[in-house]
Amino acid sequence: MKKVFGDVFFTATRINNDSILYAQWFGVQSVETVKEGGYKMLDMIKEQPCAKLLNCNKNVVGSWDMALDWAENTWTPLMKEAGLRYLAQVLPSSIYATLTIENLIQQIGKDLEVRIFEDNEEAEAWLLSVDR
Repeated sequence: MKKVFGDVFFTATRINNDSILYAQWFGVQSVETVKEGGYKMLDMIKEQPCAKLLNCNKNVVGSWDMALDWAENTWTPLMKEAGLRYLAQVLPSSIYATLTIENLIQQIGKDLEVRIFEDNEEAEAWLLSVDR
């Protein structure tokens, strides 16, 4: 997915025989881009149910805390209802984006099993180790 000026801000695909939804975020995020990417993930899980999400924020710059309320109160319940159970979050190098993710995890940790990782390989290994 691209912003108005053509910069890619989000990609999503399935990996490991379609058992994991792999989402990657890039650059500065806004409420609009977070929602657009979030709804794309929801559509993909509804089209083909998947209990595991590897959410890579390695290339995110800055905070996106203005979208936390939506992520907690709208996106998480919809994703859980669609079948998501496990969320592997790969942290960005930006301390502000990391703080945003940590705030989100505090809020949604009761709804999904969430783990934080520093690289995709560890995150994928954990997702492959969990049931379903």
